[in-house]
Amino acid sequence: MAKAGRTLPVSRFTRGGGVGAAVADQVDDAALARLYAEGHTLVLQGLHRIHPPVITFAQALSLDLGHPVQVNAYVTPRQSQGFSDHYDVHDVFVVQTAGRKRWMIRPPVHAHPLRDQPWTDHREAVEDAASREPLLDVVLEPGDVLYLPAGFLHAAQALGETSAHLTVGVHTWTRFHLIEQLVHRLGEVAELRAPLPLGVDVTDPAAISRELDQLRPVLDRALRDLDADALVDGLRERARDGVRPEPVAPLAQTALLDVLTEDWPLRLRRNLGARRHRTAGGWVLSTADGDHELPADLPEPISDAVGRLVDGHVVRAGELGLELAARWVRAALVVTG
Repeated sequence: MAKAGRTLPVSRFTRGGGVGAAVADQVDDAALARLYAEGHTLVLQGLHRIHPPVITFAQALSLDLGHPVQVNAYVTPRQSQGFSDHYDVHDVFVVQTAGRKRWMIRPPVHAHPLRDQPWTDHREAVEDAASREPLLDVVLEPGDVLYLPAGFLHAAQALGETSAHLTVGVHTWTRFHLIEQLVHRLGEVAELRAPLPLGVDVTDPAAISRELDQLRPVLDRALRDLDADALVDGLRERARDGVRPEPVAPLAQTALLDVLTEDWPLRLRRNLGARRHRTAGGWVLSTADGDHELPADLPEPISDAVGRLVDGHVVRAGELGLELAARWVRAALVVTG
């Protein structure tokens, strides 16, 4: 919950669950009602993980954009403002769903901020910019969508009635992510791991300048020898961590094992990011939930069925072989098509 740029500690609107509920931070509905009546904005975080329609939408959008997506909701009482002028470190689509809200947008004071460069690092510049004429002053009504690139300052106020909107946050991949992986890979270059000379003064620009002169050709050589595969391996792990696959119903999934027949239609869970590749021991199907090994001598018809699964098609359990199909049902890799 937030009001006038101040976010409340969760202890202000949560309490213990009482007998038999060992959760100390359950929502206190009376406190919630009181704070909302006082003009606090209610923030519902992580709807892309808990609300089925939003889950489906966020996963589809993430696949289309190629960047991870999150969705929050903001419910603001009439004539109230939850947050003062600030910027986000990710791109945002604002989707107005109820009521009307006035948005004032101003140019960035820090263009293309990284995740660890929040607006509070530039508080004075933000406050100064907030006193100037906005770049855009617009009222959103239900069905309107506003796009805010990362770094653009914004503040919003609900007008004559309760306002509700979704913020679709797009956590864009940047070239800085490539640099991070590159630095990790450069740790394999022995010359770069070598210690600096004895007696070096790392606070002396002249000493560091001499080291840079020796460093540049080493870096240039390392960059020429680096290929994309070396970076992709590390980025793949980060991509897995940033995406949550399609939810699965545990009880229904287990019950499927009892009725699985050769004609049963199966498909891969959506948003798994599945990729099939060869290893020394055979085939591996890599997904956001982990790696699934396949035998090296996989029969061609089954291999073809696996390929069609990876391409997003529905296959029959018998095409995979009931043993493999059951194993993948148990692993929640495939669901009913």
